[in-house]
Amino acid sequence: MAIKTIPLRSIEEKVDNIYEAVCVMFGQAKLVLDERIVQASIKDAEEEDYGVFDEIQEKSPEDYVEMEKTTSVAVNQFIDGDVKWRKKEKIS
Repeated sequence: MAIKTIPLRSIEEKVDNIYEAVCVMFGQAKLVLDERIVQASIKDAEEEDYGVFDEIQEKSPEDYVEMEKTTSVAVNQFIDGDVKWRKKEKIS
């Protein structure tokens, strides 16, 4: 995967504070990672039907599928406007 620069101006247009944007993108990256973990566990659960004496098949390196990094996915979703968020109200 090639390294791509992030257009900071497009991020600054969407928020008042760059820190806010980083927090939003962090939360989105965490959601993307959680979704991947859930999908992987569902896939593993469907494949697992082992008995007491069955051997577990080891995964080979050829089965590895490289996916885009969660932070890259979150940044792209934020820039494209696919991420919705709201600010918490301050309690006084």
